Amino acid sequence: MRLVLLGPPGSGKGTQAARLKEYLQVPHISTGDLLRAEVAAGSPLGVQAKEVMARGDLVSDDILLGMLESRVSRADTANGFILDGYPRNLAQADALDTLLQKIGQPMDYAVQLEVPTELLVERIAGRAAAEGRADDSPESVRTRLKVYDNQTAPVIEFYRQHGQLTVVDGVGSLDEVFSRLVEALAPAKEVG
Repeated sequence: MRLVLLGPPGSGKGTQAARLKEYLQVPHISTGDLLRAEVAAGSPLGVQAKEVMARGDLVSDDILLGMLESRVSRADTANGFILDGYPRNLAQADALDTLLQKIGQPMDYAVQLEVPTELLVERIAGRAAAEGRADDSPESVRTRLKVYDNQTAPVIEFYRQHGQLTVVDGVGSLDEVFSRLVEALAPAKEVG
């Protein structure tokens, strides 16, 4: 099963992706982790990314897509993968769709973890306090959430129009949310 996990900061994407990885027996591909690994390995794309980041710029969609193509072409993704952190905008969603069609691994599902804004602010503030980070004030978190909403609303609509979107309530204990995810994906797991 190939799926994209969508959700704003604090929605629990990373935590649930790690659990789904075990359940589905497919790799969890985080673009942030992938980027760091490519830079550390000194791959050609990693070298390009390092130069871009050294200038303080964002890594281009082309570089990220190249890294993703390399990663999803590996043998361990034959039965699928979970993407976390990508796509973040409509251009990335289109490029990813084209890439996956090209390699014969079309996306099965996009799962959106839905969590109310105030709970997200509370979660992130709690996480920031636990990690000793002062940069996650409620105001800055709300700003980040607005940016996320503006960028990903078209991505959510893209997957809805393609009949691939599943919305899951992200409120509750880790086990409750995971159970909802498993239930939402069960029909596809039985087929695949």
